[in-house]
Amino acid sequence: MNFIDYYKILGIDKTASEADIKKAYRKLARKYHPDLNPNDKEAEKKFKDINEANEVLSNPENRKKYDKHGKDWKHADDIERAQKQQGSRQQYSHGFGGGGSHSDDGFSDFFESMFGGQHSAGSRQGHGNMHFKGQDFNAELQLNLTDVYTDETQVLTVNGKKIRLTIPAGIENEQVLKIPGKGDPGVNGGPNGDLYIKFNIVNNTKFKRYGNNLHTDVEVDLYTAILGGDIMVDTFSGKVKLKVAPETQNGTKVKLKGKGFPVYKKKGEFGDFIITYQISMPKNLSDKEKELFSELKKLR
Repeated sequence: MNFIDYYKILGIDKTASEADIKKAYRKLARKYHPDLNPNDKEAEKKFKDINEANEVLSNPENRKKYDKHGKDWKHADDIERAQKQQGSRQQYSHGFGGGGSHSDDGFSDFFESMFGGQHSAGSRQGHGNMHFKGQDFNAELQLNLTDVYTDETQVLTVNGKKIRLTIPAGIENEQVLKIPGKGDPGVNGGPNGDLYIKFNIVNNTKFKRYGNNLHTDVEVDLYTAILGGDIMVDTFSGKVKLKVAPETQNGTKVKLKGKGFPVYKKKGEFGDFIITYQISMPKNLSDKEKELFSELKKLR
């Protein structure tokens, strides 16, 4: 991996404050934004580099690692852990009188013992011989609720590579899926990093989703509520006919078993569809209707 000077990309020096970084990033991002430079591959690359530099330098922890370890900053925790273990090993060796075999850089013997390096000039290069797992990638994917009612296949482009992904029906909002080995390549033969995808599920329906259950309100006219009758109700999978019992009260709930949302990774299993009846009152009554209601009132 070649060293990338993030400070140079943003046009700032290493003493720049967080405010300086933010100001430089905003200025350059506006200049090289793809919307302002259509079909300009060079501007597109610069915009990508600017975003990468900002992501590292605007995060104090990442900036500290970058300043200390340069191109290996993503593996800073592994490097420092190995250095700490080497220090403990040397202390143990000196404490018990062991002469040991130490190279000028103080690390080669330790790394060779951990990672099987050969005793040659080419292999004794400090932490350059360590096998590191590649950096994990994090991404977000927005889907509609109707998209995840059935298994959904998507083709994603990650780091220039196309990944075909099957998203199981019933996935939850903000659920994260791990795609092994689809992150950054490993260092010195180490394993690839992983890809973590967070799903943002937008409810594009009139139904409310709570786990695997779906809820909806259904209007029932006063006469059907009093006398009973049949009504047609929309569900996620189509219309169904329901029989309303006589004297149905406002707020009555009806549960349709298995008519809700798919259960994640359980083929053929569904939650329930729960209907709440809302009794609608008649409006703009005629004189005759008012007269009849008056008669009813007297009877009650």
